[in-house]
Amino acid sequence: MHYIAMSLILLTAVALGGVIGRLLPSRVPLPLVHIAVGALLGAGLGVRIPLDPEIFFLLFIPPLLFLDGWRIPKGAFFRDLRPILTLAVGLVLFTVVGMGLFLQWLIPSMPAAMAFAVAAILAPTDPVALAAVRGSAPLPPRLRHLLQGEALLNDAAALDIFRFAVAAVATASFSLSETALGFAWMVVAGVGTGAAVAFACSGTLRGLVHLRAEDPGIQILVSLLVPFAAYMGAEHLGGSGVLAAATAGITTQYVSLHGPELATTRMERDAVWNTVQDVLNGVIFVLLGGQLVQIVGQDLDGARHSAIAGNWTLLLYVMAITAVLVLLRFVWVWASLYLSRMSREITSLRERLLLVTVTALAGVRGAVTLAGVLSLPILLPDGTAFPERHLAIVIAMGVILASLLLGSFTLPGLVRQLRAAPRLGEIGDERAARQAAARAAIEKLEALRKGIRPGASDSDLAEEALGYLLGFYRRRLAATEDEGERSRPLVRAQTEYHLAALAAERDRLFRLRIERQIDDELHRRLVLEVDLVEASLCVRDS
Repeated sequence: MHYIAMSLILLTAVALGGVIGRLLPSRVPLPLVHIAVGALLGAGLGVRIPLDPEIFFLLFIPPLLFLDGWRIPKGAFFRDLRPILTLAVGLVLFTVVGMGLFLQWLIPSMPAAMAFAVAAILAPTDPVALAAVRGSAPLPPRLRHLLQGEALLNDAAALDIFRFAVAAVATASFSLSETALGFAWMVVAGVGTGAAVAFACSGTLRGLVHLRAEDPGIQILVSLLVPFAAYMGAEHLGGSGVLAAATAGITTQYVSLHGPELATTRMERDAVWNTVQDVLNGVIFVLLGGQLVQIVGQDLDGARHSAIAGNWTLLLYVMAITAVLVLLRFVWVWASLYLSRMSREITSLRERLLLVTVTALAGVRGAVTLAGVLSLPILLPDGTAFPERHLAIVIAMGVILASLLLGSFTLPGLVRQLRAAPRLGEIGDERAARQAAARAAIEKLEALRKGIRPGASDSDLAEEALGYLLGFYRRRLAATEDEGERSRPLVRAQTEYHLAALAAERDRLFRLRIERQIDDELHRRLVLEVDLVEASLCVRDS
């Protein structure tokens, strides 16, 4: 009963945070609102919700990384795999070394292995927090894909380095060769397990579809279970569960391209996953706010004692560490850009500086950092206290809040200036893709027309239906081929008027139901038709 109550409290807090975020006169990033709600629960209402790192990693990380891997544009991901790996692996290693050395200099009482462990857990970025703090300002597509790919992979790299560093603290020994072999096995086992689970589940479902009709409910349920199976399987083999979940998402998307699915399955699955994503992200930041209260009440005293510092000194530590993290990221991105082909595409020094600054500030820290630092053991194997644990927790929480605030105040304005950045486009031409799809439909309809037998009882009806559909697709093709100045404004005007007409349809259907001229079943079906047309218009116009 206790866990049910906690779950209901968290869900209520997420919903309340969403309502408050919409009612605020000025736009505040939703993660900050949820953190405030979580802090209010802990400080104002006395609600204490413990955060078990193992449960957190199992419950929250697999589905979110699976969804990121599923939805990230694969063409852009593999086209930019080199710069993504440069950020996800190279920058993580650079951050661990640079920040580890800086922490040793800043806090001499912190052991070297512990300094590198803290540096490792401060390395991963949070794509959810980034999306929230930049607001409605759209990132250039290629930069967005780079940051998504980085966040997808750097969790695995940072967490694995963190584990090895914590083990070095606990055992007081470190072997570079064993660490390298262990890291390689984590990568191989993680990628292999994730791909194997995705292929196995997709193959099983496809076999069931061939035997029986497709059941959207089963398809959706299995998609929800795949990331947990991949994560737990990889962890059991000593691999990276984080990398397994992300790989399972990527593999599932590729497998789904070669097996037809019902439109109902795709739409319902997207709706379910969108809800899961929003709920999990909200709960994460509510938990973070609750942990903030506990850290202030418990870990702050321990941090002051271990660092022999007051509150203001600890605040300066957090500010200095945040600044160095941004500086390390800026230096690495600038050097990577200088050595890459993209440097020839962006010749303006101002645009290059702006791009690097946005990328550096986009390294917002979040839930993985907090859960990782809370997973630090309380005691060493010999029974003594784990060194500087309280200080590490305070630093991690401070950096998370500082990076969220820094991104909230700086990124939206800077991102808007990137909107005209050259050659940061997407893979593929939307106009050409629409033309290809329309031509394929026309070819299919013309082939069906040739198959009509003259004189058949339904030949006239079939000709009329095919003629109407051919006219529809030919008008769509003509509209996409129109390159005149009136094309886009005309499409926008048509969409606006069509949406107004659909709203009138929907209002009348509701009025008919209220007046009891139609019943619920017919009302739901007709409203769904209107909603689907409206959704298609909104997607096309976005």
